[in-house]
Amino acid sequence: MTNSRSTLNTIIYPESDGQPITESDATRDYLFYAVEALRLYFKSRGSVYVSGNLFIYYEEGNPKAVISPDVFVVFGVSNRKRRSYKTWQENNKLPSFILEITSKTTKKQDQENKPKLYASLGVEEYFQYDPTADYLDPQLQGARLVDGSYEALTVEYTDDQIPYIHSQVLGLALQLRDSFKGIGVAPLPKALRFYDPQTDHILPSQEDVLEERDDALQALDNAEQRADSAEQRAAALAEKLRSLGIDPDEV
Repeated sequence: MTNSRSTLNTIIYPESDGQPITESDATRDYLFYAVEALRLYFKSRGSVYVSGNLFIYYEEGNPKAVISPDVFVVFGVSNRKRRSYKTWQENNKLPSFILEITSKTTKKQDQENKPKLYASLGVEEYFQYDPTADYLDPQLQGARLVDGSYEALTVEYTDDQIPYIHSQVLGLALQLRDSFKGIGVAPLPKALRFYDPQTDHILPSQEDVLEERDDALQALDNAEQRADSAEQRAAALAEKLRSLGIDPDEV
């Protein structure tokens, strides 16, 4: 009789579907932004795993029981790199938050099939965002799991009339803003940004952080150059005074 554990150990769980990533600039850029921003936000918490476009296997022994959300957050597991995510190796933890970046090719799946599957798996919150505003109306949609099915979350507005949906799971608001650096879609639709109500700040991406660092380093370099230039002018003036027989220390 074949040992069932040995059989399970020989099952292959692919880490890729073998297909190239063929996302539009807008879809790819927002996927990267969401993953990077949430990783930075949860960086100090060692038990939160943020990733995206990664295979999540939710049934041991069945490689077909797999999902691959664009962006997801799992609480209660270690924050480390993974080639794929197998729930039975992670204390059966599944994502609490999922965000799909909707496009023409994914609209039906994102609107019909995925909500049913995610609800059956117990994913607490499911969000969808259409970066080009061509396929979803409204452009940002969110839902929370209630009694086994999703109920739509209300779109609210800030005092500045910025639309947003609050994520109870993340403790953040997903906002639609007027512009987003790096996205070159015309006409420019509303841009997704994560907002932290505790700090009143928009969550930056890794690119934003690096840009801020470079700006700070450039400002420091400019200040040092100005200081060096002022010191050189002072030295030249002192030398001029000495050539005139004047002690600059007595001026």
